[in-house]
Amino acid sequence: MKIPFLGNRPEKRGTPDPEGIAELLAECELLRSLASREGVQLDDTAASLEALDQLVPRWRDDEEVLSWLGNDAGLYLGTVIVRTVPGAAWEIWPNGQPVVRLASGREFDVVASGHAWAASGVPELSQLYGEVAET
Repeated sequence: MKIPFLGNRPEKRGTPDPEGIAELLAECELLRSLASREGVQLDDTAASLEALDQLVPRWRDDEEVLSWLGNDAGLYLGTVIVRTVPGAAWEIWPNGQPVVRLASGREFDVVASGHAWAASGVPELSQLYGEVAET
């Protein structure tokens, strides 16, 4: 597609930029805002996952917030895994679902895990991280 006000920019083709995808998926704006209001700094470490697990789940009464927060929690979990577990990387399934692929080849649906955590707190994000980091 050529859009005149963009000038003569080359069209991007081929494989998406993994770093760009990782940065986009790491935004988790709602989760970061909620955590900040509760005094929790999300610094992309396993310790921050433990701090999230300790939050009082005030969001469970709001279905809209619950859904968005579940997505963000899963993407944040994936971000911590990708940034701290050697060989882990984001993979986008054909349906657009982001998952984390481990060095072993195992794929981990972090968004589904985030939704489960947001809805019930089980399993804890830090527990999921521990299980993934061991493999």
